[in-house]
Amino acid sequence: MTATLLNNNKISILNYTMKDLKLSTEQKALYDKDGYLVVKDFLTKEEVSLLYNIATGDNVLKDKAFDFNDQSGKRTKLTLWFTPGDDAYGLLTRSEALVQSVQDLLGEGEVCHFHSKLMQKEPQVGGAWEWHQDYGYWYKNGFLFPDAMISVMLALTEATVKNGCLQVLKGSHKTGRIEHSFAGEQQGADMDFVNEALGRFERVPVELEPGDLLFFHANTLHMSEANTSDKPRWSMISAYNLSYNKPFREKNMSCITPVQTVPNDAILSAEVKGLSEDRDFLQKEDEITLKVK
Repeated sequence: MTATLLNNNKISILNYTMKDLKLSTEQKALYDKDGYLVVKDFLTKEEVSLLYNIATGDNVLKDKAFDFNDQSGKRTKLTLWFTPGDDAYGLLTRSEALVQSVQDLLGEGEVCHFHSKLMQKEPQVGGAWEWHQDYGYWYKNGFLFPDAMISVMLALTEATVKNGCLQVLKGSHKTGRIEHSFAGEQQGADMDFVNEALGRFERVPVELEPGDLLFFHANTLHMSEANTSDKPRWSMISAYNLSYNKPFREKNMSCITPVQTVPNDAILSAEVKGLSEDRDFLQKEDEITLKVK
C-alpha cells in the first residue's frame, strides 16, 4: 500500500482495500448467546495504522474532545459526533460490509448511525470506565428498545489488559437493563446487581489487535481499567440503531435516519481526510446523561 501525506490532514491512498465482512450463521448465533462478537483483521495493520495517523493528526478531533472522569478522577478523552460524513471515519461507518453486519445482528429494520466516538485512553493517565451497559446511557436518552441497538468497536491500537482493554460479562445481556447512576461523571450499573452477575457470568478481557472489530449488545455489562501502561489505547466506537426505535429525549435525528451506505472501497475514491468542523459534535454540556438521573 502506498500513502502520501498532504496538507489539511488529507492523505492520498493507493491500493487500499477493506475486508469484505460477511458474518456466518455461527457468528450470529455466538453474538446472540454471548452478547458480543470479535471479528479479527477487519482492516490490515497497514490500513489501520494509516487511520490512526489521521486520528492523531486531526486538529478538529483534538479541539472537539472532552474528558469523562472516573470515580478516582482519572480522565478518558473522547470526541463524539452524530451524522457520518465523507471523512475517513464516516466512510468506514457507512461501508456496506459494516452496515450489513449490523443488519445481520440486529435483524429486520432500517440501520441508522446514532453516533461515533474516538476514545483516547492515554498512557498512565487514561481513566477507567465503570461497569455499565450502553443501554444504561441510552435508556436515559429515551430509547425504548435495547435489542434495536448495538456498539461496534474498531481497535486503532493494541488493546491489552495492561492498557485498559474492554472487559465483558459473557451472556450478561440476557439480564435485561440494570439501573444506572452516577459513578464520577459516568453512568455506572447498580453494583449489587453487578456483583451478583460477576458470580454468574464469565468475565472476559477482550484483547484486540489493531484492525479488529468488537460487536456488543446494548445490555452487555462491560468495563475497562485505567491505562497503567506506557502505550496509548485508541479506538473508534460506533453506535447503530434501527429506525423504529425513536427516542423521546434525544434530539439528534441521525439515530432514526437510515444510513446511506457506500462501497467498501469508497475510501479509495477521494483523498481521505479527518473530521471537518461542520460535523454535529456532542458538546459535553449537552450530554443528556449528565442531566437525567
